[in-house]
Amino acid sequence: MATLQIRVDDVLKKQADALFSSLGLDTSTAIRIFLNAAIENEGIPFSVQHKAISYSLQEAIYDSRLRRNLNGPFDNAEEAVSSMLED
Repeated sequence: MATLQIRVDDVLKKQADALFSSLGLDTSTAIRIFLNAAIENEGIPFSVQHKAISYSLQEAIYDSRLRRNLNGPFDNAEEAVSSMLED
């Protein structure tokens, strides 16, 4: 039997351990399941793609990069929240 060692961020490891534990698995078993599924599928057993970003979010990102259609700065939190609630 072979040993597989990987390095992952501590937070990622803790989150994965908690998730797999809630499913009744340990992380090693979950990784073995992934490897078996990859072999059965002859590839990664799930879609690997960019998440779709809504048009309004894309527009807001472009606006922030171009520094247009921005509100503020505000003198206090109340003014910022009031601006967000205006419609």
